[in-house]
Amino acid sequence: MSPPSESPTDLLDAGDADVVLVVDDVPDNLAVLHDALDESGYTVLVATHGEAALERARQARPHLVLLDAVMPGMDGFEVARRLKADPATAAIPIVFMTGLTDAEHVVQAFAAGGIDYVTKPLRPREVLARIAAHLRAARAQAQARNALDAFGHATLVLRQRDGRRLWQTALARQLLREHFPEVPDEQLPAPLLTWVQEVVPEAATSAPTRQLQTPRGRLTLALHPMGEDDGTPGTDGEWLLVLREASEAALMLALAQAFPQLTAREREVLYWVVQGKTNRDIGDILGTSPRTVHKHLEHVFEKLGVETRTAAAGVVMARMGR
Repeated sequence: MSPPSESPTDLLDAGDADVVLVVDDVPDNLAVLHDALDESGYTVLVATHGEAALERARQARPHLVLLDAVMPGMDGFEVARRLKADPATAAIPIVFMTGLTDAEHVVQAFAAGGIDYVTKPLRPREVLARIAAHLRAARAQAQARNALDAFGHATLVLRQRDGRRLWQTALARQLLREHFPEVPDEQLPAPLLTWVQEVVPEAATSAPTRQLQTPRGRLTLALHPMGEDDGTPGTDGEWLLVLREASEAALMLALAQAFPQLTAREREVLYWVVQGKTNRDIGDILGTSPRTVHKHLEHVFEKLGVETRTAAAGVVMARMGR
């Protein structure tokens, strides 16, 4: 059969099916892979050159990219580097397809951001098995990232050798933008990277922390290894960095992300409840009456499913890890 069309996709509606983007300049390869993936229940997108692959990945955000290493024009290695450099596509797993099995090209594939490779001529059953394994791992990682994001943690995954941020929660991005506005979103600020590289030897067995003073305020840093069950970092030196800012603004931002069902005023009231303030104290701080504060608290209790101030504060502590 002929390979499917690669017309632009503005909105992907794939239901619950995993989406795989196949990139190859050989129509016969595309046809074989499309049939095998389609029969296994995947939604399949195709691209026949590098520029189309980048466009489709940005538009559709596939769950995995199956990428030919050698193509005319932009090769697969460059496609992978660009996907990993873009925060919108950096987390997508990339499996290379290549006939080049010597060590130099395998290293090049992993250095470009690939997590695996399959060799040509392709064996569809092997390709499907590898895709299934990597999609399971990607789903687990995505669930962990979503949980961190939902609970308002300022967390990022970085690559030690060059300080690239491979993934970050919205709060981490916001904090680093505020403290280091001149640093691109994908890079780690130099003071943070210097500290990370200094403490990596001890971070393999502990979680070192540091207080870092910036022009805007103070950040607390904690470093954790990202690797196998033995705690060793990944092959590319990936580490988890947790940021905390001891300021009212940062706590309010975290509350907004952790409790989007609350209004801005309700979050302010909840913040001061957590600080142990009475209704009268909160009224004085916010310039309103204790009765109005009480009304806001009633709404907070209802939305959080609690009945007391202590219980509301407990929900905040549990959800935000404070």
